[in-house]
Amino acid sequence: MKGAKSNAAIFRWPLLIAVLTAVGLLAALVGDEASDALSWALLAVPVGLCGYFSLARR
Repeated sequence: MKGAKSNAAIFRWPLLIAVLTAVGLLAALVGDEASDALSWALLAVPVGLCGYFSLARR
């Protein structure tokens, strides 16, 4: 068994996904037109990752 992972190693990717989602939600709330496209792209990241990893395990 490998050594214990640090908190940074454990939470790096979930934190990045959370930040991208929060920025996407804020862009959807406060922006218009270009911000709408940004929000769609950023909010699609978690959905795309879930789809990718659910299909990759098969």
